[in-house]
Amino acid sequence: MTAPAETLLDRIGRWLADRLQDESSGYEPYTPSDPETLRRVLQPGDVLLVEGNQKVSAAIKYLTQSTWSHAALYVGDALPEPADGSERPRLVEVTLGVGCVAVPLSRYRTYNTRICRPSGLTPEDRDRVVSFMVNRIGLRYDMKNIFDMLRYFLPTPPVPVRWRRRMIAFGSGDPTRAICSTLIAQAYETIRYPILPSITIAPGRACAQSGYSRQEILHIRHHSLYTPRDFDLSPYFRIVKPTLEYGFDYRAVTWSDDPRIAEDAALPQLPPASEGAGA
Repeated sequence: MTAPAETLLDRIGRWLADRLQDESSGYEPYTPSDPETLRRVLQPGDVLLVEGNQKVSAAIKYLTQSTWSHAALYVGDALPEPADGSERPRLVEVTLGVGCVAVPLSRYRTYNTRICRPSGLTPEDRDRVVSFMVNRIGLRYDMKNIFDMLRYFLPTPPVPVRWRRRMIAFGSGDPTRAICSTLIAQAYETIRYPILPSITIAPGRACAQSGYSRQEILHIRHHSLYTPRDFDLSPYFRIVKPTLEYGFDYRAVTWSDDPRIAEDAALPQLPPASEGAGA
């Protein structure tokens, strides 16, 4: 069966997607991720947030008021080793202009990342989340969703803060298709695992205090409107920091600018006292 011919809209969409994925110059991570350390710490079902440096990343970070512009799900060893001997793909993500793909951890070697881990997830539900993502590898991005991409060419639209997140929903057919957190939220929705807190006025339970907060939570309750930031702020996902998982001793840290060393170096060097000199 031959593939359908690429239409003019498809070609325009591919051009737009390529432009949006151009990387910004001058990006330097504060704490770049070590793939081997991530592999030892990550567990299947964990969400890896990424601070991207693409043009689309700047728009997403601005609209969501967050450091994080991308999210991927860690699937562990659910995918086979590549036949060519290359690095095993352990992350499943949605990429703008491409669709759902599997990538290795080294893809984000030079980016700031954050691990968000669901609390108390049963092994059965963990497997269901992983299977959901793995089974959707190969889903293609519809290049005809021109409006879904055009909104990201204006990285800082002059709109009030409270309207920025709603701009994420603007577009055609499948809102936020360009944002990978959509599919991850849908995976957790299948096992009825919460991301944002439920709204309740029952005594003794946390609830959104302001009317605006309640409206926003209701507005983004559907999986298609979640953003990477929601996993970071969720009270049901724990932040895991690799440097702390295997023990951390602040006394063992070597400082290159120890003030005591600097003070000693600045003191004048006095000649040694001669023998027999009086006090």
